[in-house]
Amino acid sequence: MARSVVVTGASRGIGAATALLAAQRGFEVCLNYNSHKEEAEALVAHIAAAGGRAIAVKADMASEAEIV
Repeated sequence: MARSVVVTGASRGIGAATALLAAQRGFEVCLNYNSHKEEAEALVAHIAAAGGRAIAVKADMASEAEIV
């Protein structure tokens, strides 16, 4: 069974670095973003090019309706 992780705010900064490190360590990564779609998709492509698995999901973590 694959190990998976959800990283909130993963499109840039510390969140992106965390997602990248998790992917490098063998985790399948779900990158959460709210408003930086292009950055999140670029990181997904970077992870995939390195042999990892990742998806980007838009959701405002402050809105329960978006994360249920």
